[in-house]
Amino acid sequence: MNSLKAKLPPMGTLGPFIALVVACGFFATQSDRFLSLQNFSLILQQVMVVGTIAIGQTLIILTAGIDLSCGMIMALGSIVMTKMGADFGLSAPVAITLGIGATALFGLVNGLLVTKAKLPPFIVTLGTLNIAFAITQLYSGSQTVTEVSDGMTWLGNSFRIGETNILYGVVLMLALYLITWLFLRETAPGRHIYAVGNSPEATRLTGISTDKVLLGVYVLAGVFYGIASLLSVARIGAGDPNAGQTENLDAITAVVLGGTSLFGGRGIVLGTLVGALIVGVFRNGLTLMGVSSVYQILVTGVLVILAVLTDQMSRKGAR
Repeated sequence: MNSLKAKLPPMGTLGPFIALVVACGFFATQSDRFLSLQNFSLILQQVMVVGTIAIGQTLIILTAGIDLSCGMIMALGSIVMTKMGADFGLSAPVAITLGIGATALFGLVNGLLVTKAKLPPFIVTLGTLNIAFAITQLYSGSQTVTEVSDGMTWLGNSFRIGETNILYGVVLMLALYLITWLFLRETAPGRHIYAVGNSPEATRLTGISTDKVLLGVYVLAGVFYGIASLLSVARIGAGDPNAGQTENLDAITAVVLGGTSLFGGRGIVLGTLVGALIVGVFRNGLTLMGVSSVYQILVTGVLVILAVLTDQMSRKGAR
């Protein structure tokens, strides 16, 4: 029996996947359209922006931090890249680079305030959330940027597999998850992120600069938010200054449902993808059932509380 337990993945890894399968099974009994490949493609399209933001959020939460500003930083990035193209006629690659540069800069500011000023991540990112929102509204004049070049919307195009349309943006999101998983699993910097989340002081005593790790994590998270900006522009065909107002909570929800511990040092980024899909499946399934969006939000809130409760119980059980 002990050898069998040793071979099985921990419940924190299996739990989110089991929840996803159970949710799919339930909604399949409620709607004939749910199990269609086209519907699954639609779910992936609906979660690709939040799913990409959630990669950056996962890295930060693995260090026992949190980023409340991620959604508004994403919105700022989308406005910067679209207005740079519309107002100055810059090519799509240059405008996109400037947009991602803006989100990476905000990540750098967050990281410096956490590492140098020693401020709590919750307070820092609560402040930069409001700053990013204000800058986005002021820079855009609270107006949606609709003059967007084809180069910025290319990822919103699709290709067909059989009768199913797959967005290029979805492929990019999945590739980013795979790359990040390999980075965390196979590289020394990736293992350092886990180490800082487990015990910053012990990590520092081994000679690893915890400040450099944290700073790198916040900047890298900013880059992911910038890529999410591009995916948002590609999906809706515009730069929307009012986007990102709920994506921060949605991203945290995906990370928590995916089994990453809010206490840091434990989690798998692929679990975050599963967590994002759980939210997408519930919202899609409830919509097909004709359930009001208010109840969809209610269900999401209950899922988050259950996920955090499970995490806390597993930590107590491990002691």
